[in-house]
Amino acid sequence: MKKKALLKKPVRHVDVTSFDATPIIDAMREMSFTSRDTAAAADIFERMLRDKGCTIVLSLAGSTSAAGCMQVYADMVQYNMVDAVVATGASIVDMDFFEALGFKHYQGSPNADDRQLRELYIDRIYDTYIDEEQLQACDMTVKKIADALPPKPYSSREFIHEMGRYLTEHAVKKGSLVELAYRHNVPIFCPAFTDSSAGFGLVKHQVERPDRHLTLDSIRDFYELTRIKMEAKTTGVFMIGGGVPKNFIQDTVICAEVLGRDVPMHKYAVQITVADARDGACSSSTLKEASSWGKVDTAFEQMVFAEAGSVLPLIVSYLYHQESWRKRKRREWAKLF
Repeated sequence: MKKKALLKKPVRHVDVTSFDATPIIDAMREMSFTSRDTAAAADIFERMLRDKGCTIVLSLAGSTSAAGCMQVYADMVQYNMVDAVVATGASIVDMDFFEALGFKHYQGSPNADDRQLRELYIDRIYDTYIDEEQLQACDMTVKKIADALPPKPYSSREFIHEMGRYLTEHAVKKGSLVELAYRHNVPIFCPAFTDSSAGFGLVKHQVERPDRHLTLDSIRDFYELTRIKMEAKTTGVFMIGGGVPKNFIQDTVICAEVLGRDVPMHKYAVQITVADARDGACSSSTLKEASSWGKVDTAFEQMVFAEAGSVLPLIVSYLYHQESWRKRKRREWAKLF
C-alpha cells in the first residue's frame, strides 16, 4: 500500500459542546461498577468548579489527545475548567502543537504491518497513524522557536508559553490547547519535556549552537508549580493516566512542606486510568495510597478504571452543560511568574 492510502482518514476530535451527556451521567449515578465511578468523578469535578477558592490542575499522560480528545482538553481551558496543566511532552508537542501546525493524526489499524509502516515513514500509536515527516517538521519548528530565544535556562512553562505565542501568529489550526493556554494565562508544565518530539528539535538546537543555546530547568518547573500550590492553598486535581505528571502535581504538597510552608493536601482528586494497582507502580497507585504520603485528601477522591477516551467526553460534556464554569473567576496563574 502507498502512504497516501494509509493516511486518508483523519481522527475526528470529539466536541463535548455538541451533545449533552447529563442524562447519561445521571443514569450512571444509579448504576454500579465503572458507571457509578464515572458519575462520582463528574460530581467531584463539579464540586471543584463550584468551590470559589479552588484551583484546578489537569494532569495529562497517555495518547488520548491523538485518539480524539484533543478538543476536550482545549475546551477545558476555553471554558475555564482548568487553571494549570501538567502533561507529558508528547501530549503537548507531538499531538496538540503538531495539529496546530496543520498536521493530523489518522485512523489506522493495530494489526498493521509495522515493517511496512516504517518503510513508509508512518508512526503508529495502537490504531492511530502519524506521518513521521510531518512530525520532523514539528521538531524543526520547536528548534526555530528555541533559536529565536535568548540563550539561558527556561522552565518548560516558559518555553511552552513561547510556543503559544508562536501559534498566535502562525497556527494553521486555531484553538489548540497550547494557544488557548497562552491566551488565558493558564500555565502548562512538562517536567519531562524532552521525552517527546520536542527533544529532537532541542538537541539539534544545542548541537548547532554549542556556545549559545538554551536549556530547560526542571527544578524551576517543580518550584513554579509548588508556588501555585502555596498561593492557591485549596486545589483539585483531575488526572488522565499517570506517569511523571501525576507524581509531579502530587509532590507539590510535600515540596511546600520542605520549603517551610504548611499547605493542605489536594482537597479534590480524580484519576482515570487502566493501570493495574497490584504492581506497585506510581501510575497505578490509588489516590487513597497518595493520602498516606500526605498528598491527597480522601474526602473527595475517585479512581475510575477505564480507558479515558471512553469516559472523559461524557464527564466534560456533563460539566459544560451544568455551566458552573461560567461563575468561576479565571486564576491566570501564568501571571504569577
